[in-house]
Amino acid sequence: MSIIQYLEDDHPSNLPLSSDLFTKLQEDILTGKLGNGEKLTEMKICNEYGVSRTPVREALRQLESDGLIETIPNRGAFVVGLSQQDLNDIYILRAMGEVQAVRWGIERITDEEMEELNETFEFMEFYTMKNDIPKMLNINIAFHQIIYNAAHNRMLNQQLTSYQLYLRHCNPSNYYAPNYLRDVLAEHRNIYDAFEARDIEAGAQAMQRHMENSTKRKFR
Repeated sequence: MSIIQYLEDDHPSNLPLSSDLFTKLQEDILTGKLGNGEKLTEMKICNEYGVSRTPVREALRQLESDGLIETIPNRGAFVVGLSQQDLNDIYILRAMGEVQAVRWGIERITDEEMEELNETFEFMEFYTMKNDIPKMLNINIAFHQIIYNAAHNRMLNQQLTSYQLYLRHCNPSNYYAPNYLRDVLAEHRNIYDAFEARDIEAGAQAMQRHMENSTKRKFR
């Protein structure tokens, strides 16, 4: 997904129907629209989301694989929400993974990926100057995703992408301090500078500080 797509659309329209339905159901579970313990039936989903049974079955299989629903024999499928303890644990696991992604990323990043990181950071600077928080939130996702890709580890990429999605939907920020954008930009500049210098330790330390500060901002 290119930086332009991150700026224009959070939900690409060219996804297969089952993947698109999975994304919608996933978001509705994480945001609480579908409550913990709520029963999900194929007919109910077909009616509410305007789809046929085939994509519903595939989406339910994906949700169960992700641990967001539980199928109980002879009873059906039920929503399994994330508890506060789950979210606290995800913050810790994400921080550990982000630091490792930076270590591998600085070591393994390609010239093309470095160009993407450079372009994305320039967008961060631009939208910080414009004080555009919604655009910056999307660019922030793109910046981290480039690092995940640069780590060239499929399992870590998948894990961190899921963690970021869960935290974005489950605990959205409703308050932004006056210096929020400039603080976030400065933290990302330290990470970016470490990539440019190919300094693994500096990058790991910069990402660790960014994760610590991100957690404080979430719970402020």
